Amino acid sequence: METVCTVCMHHCSLKPGQWGICRARKNEGGKIICENYGQVTSLALDPIEKKPLGMFRQGSMILSVGSYGCNLRCPFCQNHEISMAYKKNDNAMETSQRVETVFVSPQALAKEALKYVQRAGEFKLPRHGSMGNIGVAFTYNEPLVGWEYVRDTAKLVKNMGMVNVLVTNGTASREVLEEILPYMDAMNIDLKAFREETYRKYGGDLETVKEFIVRAAASCHVELTTLIVPGENDSVKEMEEEARWISSVEKSVGKKLPLHVTRFFPRYRMRDREATEVQRVYGLAQKAREYLPYVFVGNC
Repeated sequence: METVCTVCMHHCSLKPGQWGICRARKNEGGKIICENYGQVTSLALDPIEKKPLGMFRQGSMILSVGSYGCNLRCPFCQNHEISMAYKKNDNAMETSQRVETVFVSPQALAKEALKYVQRAGEFKLPRHGSMGNIGVAFTYNEPLVGWEYVRDTAKLVKNMGMVNVLVTNGTASREVLEEILPYMDAMNIDLKAFREETYRKYGGDLETVKEFIVRAAASCHVELTTLIVPGENDSVKEMEEEARWISSVEKSVGKKLPLHVTRFFPRYRMRDREATEVQRVYGLAQKAREYLPYVFVGNC
């Protein structure tokens, strides 16, 4: 019997034992389970600006955690080794698709984050003084394919007086978003393009992302990132339309949405392209500034 997963816009109809597009959820005995729950592939103490967040707790460090799996298929993915992988002990998968994981419970992760808060004086990185850790960032792969772990951990982190940050592609369902919003302090949401046909190429849906952004921005601090890929989303007209739309969201939610315009470098299945010209990135950022007060340039 097939069961439908409702976590994102794909609504994968899965037979028993079958995985969803995200490679993190599967049908087990007629029930959709979160197979990557607590399965950590990456854990690091990062500057908050690396998320990137330019207007939230600047100068802070944040314990950043990632698992495996993603529901998009961006050919330029910078973390494809984990986002496109399965856990290593699944013998049904090809060796090249497996990834090492370590189980870290929500309780253990929250305690680890608190430990780094208490050891604040040990961190003396340039521009970050000794502010130490402020909480947990769910990042690296697409965190919301395993949203249950995000929710359970974020609750504990919040109860311990720390903050939660989510770095996401914004394609989760409204139901999933509502589950995690009460515990989120800030998000960076990828707005990969402003053309529906481009999103379809990546296996996504622009309207889903736009709705996600509007709802999230009404509840917590939100910043957006657009990676400028040559020949994909690098026209002045598209950036103008994107910036104009973001400015309309700002008016509706009553707060500013910083935009990060970042430079593409050859990655994954786009190694045949040159990096985006620096002047192109700066030019598109300048166009966005005609509509938005806070525009950052990245990877230049």
